[in-house]
Amino acid sequence: MSKAWVVGVGMVPFKKPGSSEPYDAMGAAAARLALRDAGLEYTAVQQAYAGFVYGDSTSGQQALYDLGLTGIPIVNVNNACATGSTALFLARQAVQSGVVDVALAVGFEQMNPGALGVTATDRPSIMGRQLAVAHDAIEWNDQVPMAALLFGSAGAEHQRLHGTRAETFARISVKAREHAARNPLAIFRERVSLDEVMASKPIYGPLTRLQCCPPTCGAAAAVIVSEAYARRHGLTGQAVEIAGQAMTTDPQDTLEGASMIRVIGYEMARRAAGQVYEQTGIGPGDVQVCELHDCFTTNELLTYEALGLAPEGGAEKFVMDGDNTYGGRVVTNPSGGLLSKGHPLGATGLAQCAELTWQLRGQAEARQVERAQVALQHNLGLGGACVVTMYRRAA
Repeated sequence: MSKAWVVGVGMVPFKKPGSSEPYDAMGAAAARLALRDAGLEYTAVQQAYAGFVYGDSTSGQQALYDLGLTGIPIVNVNNACATGSTALFLARQAVQSGVVDVALAVGFEQMNPGALGVTATDRPSIMGRQLAVAHDAIEWNDQVPMAALLFGSAGAEHQRLHGTRAETFARISVKAREHAARNPLAIFRERVSLDEVMASKPIYGPLTRLQCCPPTCGAAAAVIVSEAYARRHGLTGQAVEIAGQAMTTDPQDTLEGASMIRVIGYEMARRAAGQVYEQTGIGPGDVQVCELHDCFTTNELLTYEALGLAPEGGAEKFVMDGDNTYGGRVVTNPSGGLLSKGHPLGATGLAQCAELTWQLRGQAEARQVERAQVALQHNLGLGGACVVTMYRRAA
């Protein structure tokens, strides 16, 4: 099987709902940026994968037709908040299997203001099994947005199990804003203090308003090529290898033990990370920079443990020791993450890919992680899907 290399990435600045261009314009712009970064024309692309959550069935065609009517397969992808990295997963598979030499993954989202809600009320919920566990595990509150209720409850469970303090979660938001202040593509770049985070509107459990990611519009893209193609076309100097990648869905463990930590995807993440570490021979101690799915501060803290960056019950110490930021063990979310960069669902996984590619190339400017050679990505969708990807500089 061929190695799959990222040779081009692109991302448009994320914006608040109502202030962005339409989804197709954003998607086309991100794809053009990725192709320009790769030094390739759209005619070189043999397959494309377009990720979005809110949109009609062939929105990918609407976005990419603006680049040219080349007749290539365009596959539309919807996998909850893991949509962007699922598009990347499929593009990587196509290249690694030898089906194509050049694949494009693009993700975009044009969102509405406010918390995510159920769009189809006349059919079974996509999270029916998980919500059944949640209703048994916690006191349900219809006045709280569902995602905040689930992730807030998971944080509260971590507090009960390990004595984690509420302010520890809040410190993650302070860190996210500090990182985003260095990222011109992030939506929230103003620094906040621990007191400001703690004093913001209570949402549920340890969560306050400044610990919840905002609905955002945006787009990102990546060009994936085979190693042979990269060498033939002189692209090795800019290439970043996808060294390992795994996608998981909910195992039986998710539904056992009335655990909200499991309901929100801990086991999916743990298993995906384990597969990637086994594939690559690279362990969590070798990772220098990580973009992970911090839709809420509680999930970032839990994900430290799921990915093995901290031992079970050790995430609070990981935060308090500063091991999640510059000067620590692994810089997490140098982009600002979902909390501060924003979370346009279909674009998030590819925006993470773009950030890590820039980091490994040494192109991240003010947020550059010193001597970054190995990077880890985690992208989660409830319902459920989790994609974990390991990157390293191509040899």
